[in-house]
Amino acid sequence: MIEHKKQLDYFIQNLRSGNYYDAHEDLELIWFARRFENSDEIRLIKGFINASVSFELYKKGKIEQSKKVWGNYLKYKDLTDCINSPHLEKYHLIRDEIDRVKKSFIK
Repeated sequence: MIEHKKQLDYFIQNLRSGNYYDAHEDLELIWFARRFENSDEIRLIKGFINASVSFELYKKGKIEQSKKVWGNYLKYKDLTDCINSPHLEKYHLIRDEIDRVKKSFIK
């Protein structure tokens, strides 16, 4: 069983370090096993994965693909405002970190 909190911490660390591919992998470990659940929390995690993929694509100069994947993240971003989870504080921190990274890409 994957330790949810630990993977969230790794995700944040990798976002802060610019290791967006690794950040994607951190949450993929949580999401993959639960991907068929009808759960807003799992959809939110999918959104966070999309954000990190968008950043990795941007880093590689694939701007149009990055924008498309970013749109997928935006579909799920606001779930942090309505889900009930013991990880909600961490999800808000992740959303803030994603916003910070996104702003750093805007010139």
